[in-house]
Amino acid sequence: MTVSAICVTIQIVIRLEEYIDTYGKNNFGEWFNNLNSEAALKVRKYLGRIENRNFSRVEAVGKGLFECKIDFGPGYRVYFGKAGTTLVILLGGGTKKRQQNDIKRSIELWKEYKQRKKGD
Repeated sequence: MTVSAICVTIQIVIRLEEYIDTYGKNNFGEWFNNLNSEAALKVRKYLGRIENRNFSRVEAVGKGLFECKIDFGPGYRVYFGKAGTTLVILLGGGTKKRQQNDIKRSIELWKEYKQRKKGD
């Protein structure tokens, strides 16, 4: 009698979604689309890490908002919130120079997102 075993690895991937605010504006998308190709590739690389549950370059910045620090150029940042365990809502992006303003705006967008979801 031969016994064989089957091993299955299930990896749950994070889904990234760009948030569209109540005015129809996609803050993250507009920021990302204005990056040069080299910067866009770097940002996409870090987003790929997040999709694969690698949050090593991510810090909480308050009010349920997170910041992914990208060590490239002027110090790019991506701001997002987590909706459950498998969904990340991309709220905006920026650089170290505008960090405080970008965080403030992203917190506002995150609050708006949660309010809208509560109404669903």
